[in-house]
Amino acid sequence: MLMKKLTTISCLLLVLSSLTACGQAHANVTTTRKTLHLMQDSELTSLDTSNTATLTQWNVLQQSMEGLYRMNAQNKVVGAMATKVVKPTNHGKTYTFHLRRNAKWSNGHTVTAKDFVTAWQRSVSATSTSGYSYIYEGIKNAAQISAGHKSVKSLGVTAVNKHTLKVTLSHAMPYLSKMLTMPAFFPQDHQVVSKYGKDYGTTSTKMAYNGPFAVKGWNGTNDSWNLLKNTYYYDKSDIKLNKITMQVVKDSTTAHNLFSQNKLDDATVTGVTAQGVQNDSHLKHVSKAGTYYLRLNMQKNRALNNQYLRQALNLVLNKKTLTKNILSDGSTPAYNYVTPGLTTDPTTGKDFGTETQSTYRHNVAKAQVLWNKGLKQLDRSSVTLKLVSDDTTVAKNIDQFVQAAVAQNLKHAKMSVSAIPSKASGEAVTNGNYDLTYTLWLADYADPISFFDILTKNNPQNYGHYDDTVFNQQITAAHNQNATNTQSYWQNMRTAAKRLNQTAAVVPLYNMTESHLVNSNLNGVSYHAVGENDYTRAYFK
Repeated sequence: MLMKKLTTISCLLLVLSSLTACGQAHANVTTTRKTLHLMQDSELTSLDTSNTATLTQWNVLQQSMEGLYRMNAQNKVVGAMATKVVKPTNHGKTYTFHLRRNAKWSNGHTVTAKDFVTAWQRSVSATSTSGYSYIYEGIKNAAQISAGHKSVKSLGVTAVNKHTLKVTLSHAMPYLSKMLTMPAFFPQDHQVVSKYGKDYGTTSTKMAYNGPFAVKGWNGTNDSWNLLKNTYYYDKSDIKLNKITMQVVKDSTTAHNLFSQNKLDDATVTGVTAQGVQNDSHLKHVSKAGTYYLRLNMQKNRALNNQYLRQALNLVLNKKTLTKNILSDGSTPAYNYVTPGLTTDPTTGKDFGTETQSTYRHNVAKAQVLWNKGLKQLDRSSVTLKLVSDDTTVAKNIDQFVQAAVAQNLKHAKMSVSAIPSKASGEAVTNGNYDLTYTLWLADYADPISFFDILTKNNPQNYGHYDDTVFNQQITAAHNQNATNTQSYWQNMRTAAKRLNQTAAVVPLYNMTESHLVNSNLNGVSYHAVGENDYTRAYFK
């Protein structure tokens, strides 16, 4: 044990000493640069959004593709392939989009309504393997198509003519405009899809790009590639860079070293490396609309079906201690399932995640009272809980934090910890073989319902089996009769958030924060809380 501790300390000192060079990096970078050097922390496996959905893929496509809409630097939805943001008709169930007539693909083809029909039909198909077909639910017949019960041709998306796209919904979706900025809804050049078939998107040459850049030099397996300025892009005069390079960098220390050597202009660091650069002048904290939390197994045969026990767990954890002393990477304590910064409640003018956050804070005495109430209600003298997580360093640290807090502060409570590979931990959760699991939910789009939907009774991602009548009623009403009534819709959202806090449906731990080392001369990057960071309008000053 002593040798292990000394080795760990030595490694920490080595990392920390290497970080001192960071402040000197990028001191003499020329301001006439037109090439930006970026990293990804995992491999690029496909460019076809209909068959794969990964963060690396979406980060690449964010720079090289555009959908009907995009998110601007002020986090506002603006027209992209569509000439403007349109208002729905037919009680919020019909959208008619007029496409830019000067929008072209990188091969010179015109972007047409058929390109959207092709992409959406492929993505919602029962044979799609992206795992993201659920995001189309709400578009007419999407759910039935994904289930294999209807033809893709029945999807509520129609090419009225070359430059007009009509979308028909099964129910009003007031958040659809925000959803349409997602890569899942990007078009696909139907001529290129037809040419390459199942090989579409398997290399950078078997694609066409309608965004500011075109991907070059990716053969399907290599870990570095380039994005070159797309001369056919309709707004190319607004693009200052000529080239973006990307390379896969999985190790945080390596990312830091490459940044120090001026080989990366934006490096994402985690763990010990992130802890060591918290006072560095190049550090930028990027808040993301994601919440790390404990998912609780509330099946009727499980102890945490009891609300008192769930509430006790929430109160016994000191989240300030977790973020300050254990994570030490700029993360902030979470007191709500919905992350602050996700969106503004238009009926109150307040940040939704902040206005609805729980008033409950760390309170051991109250936790003990609630725990004892729960045991009495269950007619049990003690409870043993099984905590399951993957075997990453951060997950193990979280496990130890939770286990120690429970052991030290809750009598008659025991906790076993199982830190196993992600595939095995995922199977344990799917099979219900757990009581608690450390997980993350990252918003798909900037609306609280993106968080709430997965906790509804019949949602396939409701692995905790949360089932609360009041909560379900609020979400059902928001999806149906209140979808077009702004006041009622947001009242549903606030009531749903309050109900989750009251019933301790999850135990929020901390809000997602990325630590970036950024070239001090780099400007124009849009670091979005929801969605991928946008480097398309970046420049060096």
